Amino acid sequence: MEVPESEPRLDRAMIDPRLIDPAAELVRRDHLADGEVDEIVELMAALRAWHGAAERMSAASRRYMNLNQNDMRAVRFLIAAENAGQVATARAVADHLGISTAATTKMLDRLERGGHIIRRPHPADRRSIVLQVTPSTRQAAREGVGRLHARRFDVAARMSSADRRVVTGFLRDLAATEGETAGGEE
Repeated sequence: MEVPESEPRLDRAMIDPRLIDPAAELVRRDHLADGEVDEIVELMAALRAWHGAAERMSAASRRYMNLNQNDMRAVRFLIAAENAGQVATARAVADHLGISTAATTKMLDRLERGGHIIRRPHPADRRSIVLQVTPSTRQAAREGVGRLHARRFDVAARMSSADRRVVTGFLRDLAATEGETAGGEE
C-alpha cells in the first residue's frame, strides 16, 4: 500500500515545534539552531516509531497468548515472581496491577479457566493461596515476549557503555516529565 505524500508531513507536523507551536509559546527553541531542532524532531520521531512498534509487538503477544493487557501483565508478574524465588498472591497481583481485589479475583478465575495459572495453598500461610503460571503459558510467554525482550537486549548490548548511560538518562528524564504540570511544578 502506498503512503500518501501528505502523511509523512502530517506526522512531522505533530512533533515539530516549528509547526505545532510557530510562535514558540510552549516550546522554547530560540537557543537552538534549525539543525538542532531537526535533530530533536528526528529523535522524537524515533521515539514515536519505537512506541508504535512496542505497542504492536505487545498486542501481537497478547493475541498469540489470547490474553488482554492486564492478563498479560499479571502473567509476566507471576513469571517474574517465580523467577525471583518469591511467592505470588492475589493481593500482590492486585497491587502490581493497581486494580481491586474483586477485579483481580475475576481475572485470576479467567486465567485459571484458560489454563494459564494454577492456584496452590501457600506454604507458610494456610489462609493464603499462591499463584503459579502453568508450564504451557510459561513456554508461550518465553517464545513470544521472551524472544522480543532478547532482541531488545541485543540492541542495547551493541551500544557502548557511555551511550547506554546517555540513553538511560534521557529516558529517565523523559519519564519524569509525566508528573510535571503546565507551570513546571510537580
